[in-house]
Amino acid sequence: MEAIDRIKELVVLLNQAGQAYYQEDREIMSNREYDGLYDELVRLEQETGITLANSPTLHVGYEVLSELEKEEHSFPMLSLDKTKDVEALAAWLGDKRGVLSWKMDGLTVVLTYRDGVLDKAVTRGNGEVGEVITNNARTFRNIPGRIPYTGELIVRGEAVIKYSDFEKINADIEEGEAKYKNPRNLCSGTVRQLNNQITAERNVHFFAFNLVEAKEVDFHNSLEERFRWLTQLGFDVVEYEVVEQDTIRAAVQGFSDRIKDNDFPSDGLVLSYDDLAYGKSLGVTAKFPRDSIAFKWADELAVTHLKYVEWSPSRTGLINPVAVFEPVELEGTSVSRASLHNISILESFALGEGDEISVFKANMIIPQVAENRTRSGTVPIPEHCPACGAATEIRQVNDVRSLYCTNEFCSARKLKLFSHFVSRNAMNIEGLSEATIEKFLEEGFLEELYDIYRLEPYRMQIVALEGFGERSYENLQASIQISRKTTPSRFLYGLGIMNIGVATAKLICRHFQNDLVAIENAGVEELVEMEGIGEVIAESFVAYFQNADNRKRIQELLKEIQFEQEETGGDSLIFQGVNFVITGSVNHYANRDEVKALIEARGGKVTGSVTSKTHYLINNDVTSSSSKNKKAKELGVPIISEEEFIHLLNQEPEV
Repeated sequence: MEAIDRIKELVVLLNQAGQAYYQEDREIMSNREYDGLYDELVRLEQETGITLANSPTLHVGYEVLSELEKEEHSFPMLSLDKTKDVEALAAWLGDKRGVLSWKMDGLTVVLTYRDGVLDKAVTRGNGEVGEVITNNARTFRNIPGRIPYTGELIVRGEAVIKYSDFEKINADIEEGEAKYKNPRNLCSGTVRQLNNQITAERNVHFFAFNLVEAKEVDFHNSLEERFRWLTQLGFDVVEYEVVEQDTIRAAVQGFSDRIKDNDFPSDGLVLSYDDLAYGKSLGVTAKFPRDSIAFKWADELAVTHLKYVEWSPSRTGLINPVAVFEPVELEGTSVSRASLHNISILESFALGEGDEISVFKANMIIPQVAENRTRSGTVPIPEHCPACGAATEIRQVNDVRSLYCTNEFCSARKLKLFSHFVSRNAMNIEGLSEATIEKFLEEGFLEELYDIYRLEPYRMQIVALEGFGERSYENLQASIQISRKTTPSRFLYGLGIMNIGVATAKLICRHFQNDLVAIENAGVEELVEMEGIGEVIAESFVAYFQNADNRKRIQELLKEIQFEQEETGGDSLIFQGVNFVITGSVNHYANRDEVKALIEARGGKVTGSVTSKTHYLINNDVTSSSSKNKKAKELGVPIISEEEFIHLLNQEPEV
């Protein structure tokens, strides 16, 4: 009974982790912890002969939840069996020739080319049904739009975001809790965006790792030849090396040595038989193909002792716990700190000063605490903010407990607020780094946001500062002068209102037609009626403008800046509350993005798939048998041509 109870417990835990990872782009446990629990479940299932119907060993991934159109894969995608033992890898290969390649850590995507052009892109999803992301895939940095092969080509690969791009994106996010935890989560959300402009801005790359279909091409029964052929077509394929049993150990070590300098995230290697016919003859298990196996890095663990937990405040008041321990060598570098992210994770480790802990680098890159061997649980949760001394409070959101400073004027929050205000997506003032802002605050040049525009009286003192000079000051002032002309949405975002990001700021400004008075006096009920704004966002927004100090800040800032009008759709938002889907080619506009921008500027919304909430499907081929047309007819959604859409622009649409 104990074994059965443990199986039930493991199934629940692993399914919760899988749902968070695949559906919600968040992690509730590390890869290491998941792998350990998964291996335990496999062992118990083998010992007992019992496998529950909802066991993750029988299922691959989770059902996708989004507004993207879903499509069944012609060739189901299975997971790979795995090992962390190089000797087991060599034994699996036997006397065969193999191809060893990176196992990229992003989002698997299937591309289909017809008549030499990209026809369709679908995510892996649950292995049988994925999401159609064709428009987003066309913005990937390195996939060929046209290839010198006119037959049907189906290729699988991994969409990934470089570490360098990941760091740049996170650097522009000031809110600690809003930063992306790793490139994989960022890539997953990016590839499945409904707005492919966002996808384009994030530099997604695609690396092919498997050719599924390409008829009448002779690959000489070789996987390596497939890779070479894909390269000739213009695809980037995963870096690989041909190995045999006596060379595989050195090859694995070679890949391992390159990880620290690799700009693309990976979580292991994949070994496949080069002999295609032999691999195919082996068939598949219920979950795994037998022609390939994954190699997961055995985490290099180091034992050390916790010195203390550092609490780091952010602009929003979130105070992040960071484990500080005696330095240890991991993967060739010295490590002494690891983020704990929130109180829930801190408490799960039951940390205490002096505890013996083991640490590792996730994917050989990101330091993390693996285990606390002492579990004294004596680390106190601070009752006062380490930056300003004000009272703290614990807030729980979605089962995660986090610590916050209650002082709106906390010195740490002030520094982060200034940094946010001058950031690229806000007022875009160059020359005011966080270090410079901190110095200006210390010297008394800055107290409030509007003081940025009143620095001239301190010219001599600023020029005399170390690292500054006349040229630096003039460049700073030039950037400040440029920022005086901005848009309402940039200004609103720059104020640093809790939960108000770039997209939400634009949404609110568009809804109120850039009327700042109306925005300041908006009520919770009015805000929650807007699609995309929930009660939590609305309440924090209203609370901000109810604060007298915030209103004064805005009044003073408005004396210094001038708004450039953003298009809100002319005199009226005629498509307010109207949902469109656009498919096929367009004739009167440059592309579908131009139609989408026109709709959104008039208050409407464009989604990727036809649902019961869709009001119009725009398709110049109204008689086509496409999946979108079929769905629209099933649901009674009007299918209109481009000309009919243009006619709608001149009248109030019926909803």
